[in-house]
Amino acid sequence: MNPLVEFNLTLLLFLPWFAILGVLFWVYPRRPRGVRRVLYDLVSLAVSVVAFLVSIYWAQTSADPVHGHMWQQILATAVGYGVFLAVLGAAFVLRLSLLRPRD
Repeated sequence: MNPLVEFNLTLLLFLPWFAILGVLFWVYPRRPRGVRRVLYDLVSLAVSVVAFLVSIYWAQTSADPVHGHMWQQILATAVGYGVFLAVLGAAFVLRLSLLRPRD
């Protein structure tokens, strides 16, 4: 396998699922929808993807090769998915309190 593809395999496999989660994050809740919300959502999604990339590359380089070459991909997948969901979930909860409609 091409080393570049192998190193980014986790990203390639998760892109469709992250696209679905990103669209759901973007769409719900439907209100309020303004410039602040759009900017917040863009930054949140970008931070989630960057945190995912940093975590998978860290996991691949930190995995113990004694357990086999596949262990690097397994660890990177588990860590990366958890980090992506944690950052996106925290952004969702924070968005509810920060962008609450003002009376």
